[in-house]
Amino acid sequence: MLERFTWFRQSAYRWDGDGITVYIDPWEAEGPPADVIFLTHAHFDHYQPDEIARLRKDGTRIVAPADIAAELAGDVTAVAPGDALEVSGIRVQVVPAYNVAEERLEMHPKANNWVGYVLELSGGTYYHAGDTDRLPELESLRTDVAFVPIGGTYTMDVSEAAGLVRSMAPGLAVPMHYGFVVGEPSDGERFRAESAPVAVELLTPVRPFER
Repeated sequence: MLERFTWFRQSAYRWDGDGITVYIDPWEAEGPPADVIFLTHAHFDHYQPDEIARLRKDGTRIVAPADIAAELAGDVTAVAPGDALEVSGIRVQVVPAYNVAEERLEMHPKANNWVGYVLELSGGTYYHAGDTDRLPELESLRTDVAFVPIGGTYTMDVSEAAGLVRSMAPGLAVPMHYGFVVGEPSDGERFRAESAPVAVELLTPVRPFER
């Protein structure tokens, strides 16, 4: 279910299919111009205005939390946790993304209303968590594939992310947000081991790991 995804670095992905190109949190991304860009929050490794400008074309739609949406012109839809919408034929469920660990509370405050997304693409459902800790309201999400951060420091770490996917029980879990700003490349294999019996697939980023 991952053959149409390209992982660039951190949490940046491109999905191609059915005549549409989708980017999520693009950073050093490349490929065709975007039909839709999804943004999860305002930190530099997820939201880069120059990157968005480079990937846009006439008619590109952008979906983003309200604080980012207020900074962007064009066809921009502001969203908040709990929203459901359809964008360019893609059904979208907007879910919360924030920190609950004491040492991380100021990094992704709940009050910011930053987000993750469950996207329906070609009949499959794909959860992109953004930057988040393990949250009770995420454990009931149902998705075919779960892209989750595992790097720790700013988000849940390997063990916390593994606990989340075991509770969610997706068909497949994919780690992200490691090997660049935080987390070691070896964390992917640790996540695979700790997530059992949930199946895990490790993608190779286009940009080489930096740690």
